[in-house]
Amino acid sequence: MNRVSPQASEAASFQRQPYPLPGQTQASALAQPQPADKAAAGRDPVTAYIALGANLGDAAAALRWAVQALDDLPLSRVRLVSSLYKTAPLDTDSGVEVAAPGNDYLNAVAALETGLSAPALLDALQALELQAGRQRPYRNAPRTLDLDVLLYGSACIDSSRLTVPHPRMTQRAFVLVPLAEIAPGLVSAGQLEAVAHQAIGLFEDAVDADWTDARC
Repeated sequence: MNRVSPQASEAASFQRQPYPLPGQTQASALAQPQPADKAAAGRDPVTAYIALGANLGDAAAALRWAVQALDDLPLSRVRLVSSLYKTAPLDTDSGVEVAAPGNDYLNAVAALETGLSAPALLDALQALELQAGRQRPYRNAPRTLDLDVLLYGSACIDSSRLTVPHPRMTQRAFVLVPLAEIAPGLVSAGQLEAVAHQAIGLFEDAVDADWTDARC
């Protein structure tokens, strides 16, 4: 396993049940809003790269759950997951690096092979964030779960809801370092050098074990 051992999935099983959070029953998971599956059967799958982050509650457990939930999305399979990294909260939205409030983040990047359209994938990620208790009281607030589409195949998308490639991914070590780990051809040495001053390290509790093991 390259940090992920995806479960076999038949094309006929498009309508999967939502995956319960730790301590949550299947019934309560079913009560959560679910995204419409907008993918058409026969759509050629693409590889999307998804950034995962959390800094509230048991962040490691939240990210393990998120990897499993991504693998359970319709027409989708997780192919690779990076190591788990620990980073200080950082706001780069303005183009200037500013320390953000909150606890340190745990971050990772997953490669997701999916037949979902980009808008449907975004809907699915936002539904998972909601299921994990994500709230947005203010910009860059601490998060129980944060899921971002970094890349969607080779597509360039600029809509009111989604911009791909992610417009700030090259400003963030917590994106580039795990992305370079699983897809080195997508990150240049210059890009890594540009964020080398940002503090990032492997999460100690996950150094000696595959942190996704608990989801299999």
